[in-house]
Amino acid sequence: MEFAQEVPGARNPWRFQAHSVSDGTLRALGVLVSLFAGTGQTLSTVGIEEPESALHPAAAGVLLDALRDASERRQVIVTSHSPDLLDRSDFDLSELRAVRSVGGETRIGQLDAAGALALREGLYTPGELLRSDQLLPVSVAGPAAKADR
Repeated sequence: MEFAQEVPGARNPWRFQAHSVSDGTLRALGVLVSLFAGTGQTLSTVGIEEPESALHPAAAGVLLDALRDASERRQVIVTSHSPDLLDRSDFDLSELRAVRSVGGETRIGQLDAAGALALREGLYTPGELLRSDQLLPVSVAGPAAKADR
């Protein structure tokens, strides 16, 4: 695979091989192709695990914007352990699910009442809740469940 980059003042685009590009750039390219490649009338669900892996932190916001743009045309499911990717105040509660392992069982659900309130009121970003171990699904909230964690 060869890349070409238009450079102001250069007569021809700069050309370079894929092995000259960072892993994060190649991974982001793969994500973008999977999100926006033409597939005809049928747009399948796209699942992406940790899209921010090996990506420069400044590019994570741009990648998140692309994920959101693509989600207007197809279902996009993204998993991440990165609070940096989630450090935005513009998340809608409908975009987020929290995951927790309780007694060897994985629980996935909408955010618990405290987390949902914190986001709605703009007190925290999802990333800040994740850093403080407070990004919890509804099914894990409460004193009895906390003893299981």
